[in-house]
Amino acid sequence: MADTESVDPLYADIDRWPTADAVQAMIDGQAAAIAALHSQTQAIADAADAAADRMGDKGRLLYAGAGTSGRVAVQDGVELGPTFGWPEARLGYLMSGGMGALAASVEGAEDDGAAARAEIAALGVGADDVLIGVAASGRTPYTIAAVEAARKAGALTIAIANNPDAPLLGAADHAILAQTGSEILAGSTRMKAGTAQKAVLNILSTAIMLRLGRVYRGLMVDMVISNEKLGHRAARIVAQLAGCSLEAAYAALDAADRNIKVATLIAMGADKARAKALLADHKGRLRGAVDALAAARHAAKDMT
Repeated sequence: MADTESVDPLYADIDRWPTADAVQAMIDGQAAAIAALHSQTQAIADAADAAADRMGDKGRLLYAGAGTSGRVAVQDGVELGPTFGWPEARLGYLMSGGMGALAASVEGAEDDGAAARAEIAALGVGADDVLIGVAASGRTPYTIAAVEAARKAGALTIAIANNPDAPLLGAADHAILAQTGSEILAGSTRMKAGTAQKAVLNILSTAIMLRLGRVYRGLMVDMVISNEKLGHRAARIVAQLAGCSLEAAYAALDAADRNIKVATLIAMGADKARAKALLADHKGRLRGAVDALAAARHAAKDMT
């Protein structure tokens, strides 16, 4: 398959096509980008398992990239807080040209490997951390340097690239190849390559959160309740998990200081202190806490 910089002669005259035909071709390209990920199922799963094991309850998840790839990576990271309650202190971003490059191009920054190495040092990257490096070409000096420096510092490293045999893939502990081939607009990796990168990042980070116990029964039990809409959603989650009324769920959330996991256990009959203790005993995993509460109930019933 051609790489992301190749010109596809099929689209040489796309500027002369009817707009609907051009749009259909672009839609087909996006679908093909997602289909290209099927071969990477095990690679993504292995990376997620390794990342969850490495970070445990104190490690950080770090993202590195340049241009479109960097912007897609940062977008994935910033959504982990509201969705999974992932602490901001356990996130880090290495964006070539600095975070200002999210909204404006910084020419030449992607070639500055020394800047990436300096940023890895400044962040104090170490053995508890996981760094995900993203580059469509897989040849971006900044991103390669970030991955190499993080790996040398003892961090677990994951690389996502869209071209086979890319140096970035060889630099990381875990390599994920989203082989999307040439773009309809040659070299415009905000198209198929960017779509595949976003999908890989979304899937990878969600799988990591699954393994870290931040999802229970398909629900976002570590979600941050930051507005009224999410407050209603949280109450529905508690009601569903605890098998209680919405009114009882709202009351449990109030008693739990709007913590969904604690509220679920309260709605199931534990007091606040017991709920927190159960979660602490099971490293914040609601499934283990619920099972322990149910087992304690059964044991108490058997004794009567």
